[in-house]
Amino acid sequence: MAVAGAFVLTTSSLLPARRPVSQPSDEAAVNQAVETLRKAMLAGDRAQLEALVADQLSYGHSGGAVETKAQFIDVIASRKTVYKTITLSDATVTVAGTNAIARHTFAAEFESEGKPGTARIGVLQVWQKQGTSRKLLARQAFKT
Repeated sequence: MAVAGAFVLTTSSLLPARRPVSQPSDEAAVNQAVETLRKAMLAGDRAQLEALVADQLSYGHSGGAVETKAQFIDVIASRKTVYKTITLSDATVTVAGTNAIARHTFAAEFESEGKPGTARIGVLQVWQKQGTSRKLLARQAFKT
């Protein structure tokens, strides 16, 4: 019995290590999706925004307003809000199965209905893997 136990301990160290649940490529894909969304918001690109956002989107603003996919895209694509700059910092990504949680600080200069403004807020995003791509399922901003 002792010999068998020693054999198991010895051979177990030769087995390949178990892969972690999230792979670096999963995190990289989420980071890329966040960056693609940032660029689409700057460009006001309706087609790109449509492709990046889940049909069930819940898009929460730091002031309490919540938008659907159609509302979120319309505000940007119709140029009601025009982003001049968007800078993301302090980014983290945690992958959990087919979902991922992305957090960052969002700083922007924009024009909303002709009036200039700035924002610096915290953001929590939930990205869901749908097929081979990631879609923004939920976003909640909060005052920092």
